[in-house]
Formats: sequence, structure tokens, C-alpha cells
Amino acid sequence: MEFDIKTVSVEPFEGQKTGTSGLRKKVRVFQQPGYLEAFVQSVFCALPEIPGSGFDQPSAEERVLVLGGDGRYFNKEAIRNILRLAAANNVNRVLVGQNGLLCTPAVSAIIRRRNLAGGIILTASHNPGGPEADFGIKYNTKDGGPAPESYTDVFYKWTRQIREYRIAVDPSTADGDPFSEISLERPRVYEFLSRDTKSRFVIEVIDSMDDYVSLLKEIFDFQMLRELFRRSDFSMLFDALHGVTGPYGKRIFVEELGAAPESLRNCQPLEDFGGGHPDPNLVYAADLVSRCDPKQNPNAPQFGAASDGDGDRNMVLGRGFFVTPSDSLAVIVAYAKDAIPYFRKGGLVGAARSMPTASAVDKVTAKLKINVFETPTGWKYFSNLLSSGKAQICGEESFGTSSDHIREKDGLWAILCWLSILAYRNVGKTPVGSFIGIQQIVEEHWKEYGRNFFTRYDYEECDAVAAERMMAHLRQYQENGDYAVLERVVGHPVIVADDFTYTDPVDHSVAKNQGLRFVFANGSRIVFRISGTGSTGATIRMYIEKFVQDQAKMFADTAEALSDLIHVALQVSQLEAFTGRTAPSVIT
Repeated sequence: MEFDIKTVSVEPFEGQKTGTSGLRKKVRVFQQPGYLEAFVQSVFCALPEIPGSGFDQPSAEERVLVLGGDGRYFNKEAIRNILRLAAANNVNRVLVGQNGLLCTPAVSAIIRRRNLAGGIILTASHNPGGPEADFGIKYNTKDGGPAPESYTDVFYKWTRQIREYRIAVDPSTADGDPFSEISLERPRVYEFLSRDTKSRFVIEVIDSMDDYVSLLKEIFDFQMLRELFRRSDFSMLFDALHGVTGPYGKRIFVEELGAAPESLRNCQPLEDFGGGHPDPNLVYAADLVSRCDPKQNPNAPQFGAASDGDGDRNMVLGRGFFVTPSDSLAVIVAYAKDAIPYFRKGGLVGAARSMPTASAVDKVTAKLKINVFETPTGWKYFSNLLSSGKAQICGEESFGTSSDHIREKDGLWAILCWLSILAYRNVGKTPVGSFIGIQQIVEEHWKEYGRNFFTRYDYEECDAVAAERMMAHLRQYQENGDYAVLERVVGHPVIVADDFTYTDPVDHSVAKNQGLRFVFANGSRIVFRISGTGSTGATIRMYIEKFVQDQAKMFADTAEALSDLIHVALQVSQLEAFTGRTAPSVIT
């Protein structure tokens, strides 16, 4: 089968600068004629300019990419167009996930295990899907991680100067698509020849799960996990929120570990995520939360979990008990070498958290006498730490946790970590009827290390100008240096008030303006930042943390424990006055 290469004129589109994790816009923006093509062509033009990209050597013959997405609306059309662009831009082979589906951690695993040049992921992660909702695209490099600024800056340069794109065509077909007869429904290899360059182009449809599941089986003790699922006093409920991890959940939990099929909910990937919001938190996964609450469901499972649209985030629940992502990271690090063979064999020398994440893991690393790093938000900032061996486990308060097995957040990995901890505490150690559950494990952790009360307030789709004015006001407040109002409420002095700057300990690159923080002498913190993951407007995020060692106060309600800090943070920021928002969109 042969194809021609056609050059199409296009004008640059405004706003094609990638955010925290790729380019995210409304579907209707991506559907504009030439919009997707201009961005992807810019990526292909940029890669030869970037040292080590795999496209930077003229003689390179194995420019192989992996391509897939979370199955949201416009996923299929985008895959077809990207294949045509790849064929016309010196890509030798593209591995496409079966049915166009690949969860984000699987893409990273495939890149690393098969030594590919990189990958393209079609996702807007936890954002809604559908014709009126969101779409996204991001590039992962040959280490399996999201493209760092050394890549994305060059991508953006090209989006501002692009004047044409190259695409594969076949005049003999009705729609001009030379790949229109390709089926993504089953693994198969398709070979094509360019009439213009005489070069070969291969499309290989691959099983979406094999590489990733094989990797997980190298990390965890699946036999011990099967024993956990055989216990009559253990049950779980996994909710994929109609995202891409539904088929993965069936493969791992049911087929590999022996969970009952009814342990899975919403595991059919849908283009609009069933009309829901594929974000695994207490608001958008409220149905799972209620099913795991014995007050609302007498048959509540011992363990509940959810993942987001593309599978890189997770939520963990016990019976009526929510594990904050900050606590989740800390507990996983505390148990890693005991409960997970991967760390028992390879060791653990460090952990890392994003700056807004509560510092619970810091207490664990101090006791274990290992390194801890504080980075900006964005998984790309963990990549150097992971690749250099300075840290093996990383986490963000935004429900993302993972390790050095890949270079992305990994929701199913985090869920398997918790299942491994439950197995470690129970299999062969507790009789049936005396199951040690999630709540007991976390409360034991608090008693040993202290509790970091934590909450995040999200104000979504704020006016961007108003959001920046509020941040400017806070910067001025920091410059003035009068923190009497804050210190009176907290009862401790402010010891740090800055706009967080991070110097990478590996390559010494500097990331500035990563969030305004107020840190108190007792470990309490107030942080404000504008998120880069939304598709419209600005999302203001306010983070509140309070560290408590007194066991008499350790088990208070989170909202009650943080109420004074929340009130003074809103007072000082004047958020309502600047934005008109009287309440957050989401509280986690």
C-alpha cells in the first residue's frame, strides 16, 4: 500500500503553548480546520532540533512512537490524523493501542520497555469529555516522561511560526486517507510505502495492556495479592469512572487476582465518561464514596479505589474513610520495603513531593534516613530525580502517585501498593474476622508520625485577569512583610513567605513563580497557585495544611481542624473580592 505526501498551508493559532501536562482546550477548538495538524506538525518540526530526542540524527532509522488516548470524544479522529502526519514527517513506525486506547502509565511503560523515541497521548486527564467538553494532547520523551520545558519551549516556538503541515494522502480513496481501511480493533501490523520518499511506514496495532501488566507483575507479589482476594472478610470496589482503566481493571483485578466481576464499576470507556467528571475525588466520585460508607451501605467493602480518565490519578478509601493523597504517599513510602518486592529488592534512597502536597512524607523519610525533595507541581519535575536514582517514589496532592518503574503518575500502581499493604498486614497474620483495614493502618501512621491535616480548595474557570490580580495582591502582601493577622490565628511566626523557586538538583535548571506560600514555624502552611491543567479560564487553588502531634487533637474533623486557617487565608487573599467567587468548585 502506498501514499503521497501533501503540503497544506496553515496559519499559526494563538494559545498553543502547553500547560502543566500538554495542550488542553475545548473539543471545538481542536476541531478547527488545521488546529490539531498545526500543533502536531510543530512537534515534528521541533524534535530534530532537540538533542537526544531520537529525531536529532539525520541517519536515524528507528524513529518509533507510541500513540493512544483515554477514549474521550475526538480520540478516534485525532489518531487518524496524527498517523497521517507521522507518515509524512519521517516517523518510521507508530504503535497504536488497540481501539485507540492506552492509559498514560501504559504509554510510559511501553516507551521504556521497547526503547522508543517517544509517544503521543491524547487526553485531558481528569477533565470532562464530550462534544462540548475537553480534549488534550501531550508528548512524552524517550525516558517515558512528559516533555520538559527544553522540549515544550521549542514546540511553542514552532507553533508561532508554522506556515504549513505535511500529511499522507491517497487520491484514490474517497476521503483521501491512505489508512482508512486500517482496523484498530485487534493487534496487527500494516506496512505502507511513500511514493515521494520511497521510505517505509509501519502502523502496528498493539495490545493495550500486555506491556503494562507485565511490568506490574514484576513489581508486586501477585500471589500474595491473590491470597488477599481469597479471604472471606476482604472485598473491594474499583470505579474507573468510564475512563480508560476499565479494561485494565478487569484484566488486573478480576483475571489476574481473582476479584469478583461485581467488584468493578463504570469500567466501559465512554467518549463522555458517562456524563460524569472523571476525577477521582470526594465530589466527582461521590457514588463510590457512598458505597464504601457503612452508614449508607451495610455491605461496604474493605477497600475502595478509583482512577481518572487517563489512569494516572487515584483515590483510595477504606470503610467510611478517605485517604488523602498526602497521607497515601507517606504510608506507601513507610511500607514500601516491607510490602512491595520491587523496593525490597532495589532499595529506597529517596522520595519526592510537589510543593503544595502536605509534608507528611517528610516525617517518614526523616525516620528512614532517606532523601526527600520538594518540587513544583507537574510530574515532569520528578523525572530527573527518578532517572538519577535520587528518589524512587513521588507523589502530588492532586491524587497522583508513582515510582521509578515509569516516568508518569500511575493510578493502578498506587492502588496495588495499598492492596499490597493490606496483604502484608493480613495474609497469614490475622484470622478471618479480624481484618486490619485502611483506617486502622492510617491512624497507626498518625500516632507514629503525627497528622498533617490538609485540604485543597479549587476555584475553577475563574476570570484569568481577576486571578492574576489576586496573585499580584498576595505578592505585594509578601513584600510588605506584615503577617500579624496570619500569626495571630496560627499562633506561630511566618518563617517563609515567597513565590516558590525550584533548582533541579540534577541539571540545575531553575523553575520560578511556582506558587505563593506562607510557612509557619509549627509546620502549618498556606499556599496559593494558578493551575495549568484547565482548558478555559483560570483555576485558583488554595492549599491549607496544619501539623498536629497531640493525639487528643489528632482525630478531629478536617474541616473543623482547619477552619481558622481557611478563614484567614481567604481574608488575606481577598479571593472573593477579586473573583466574585463565594465558594470553591471542589474541596478535597
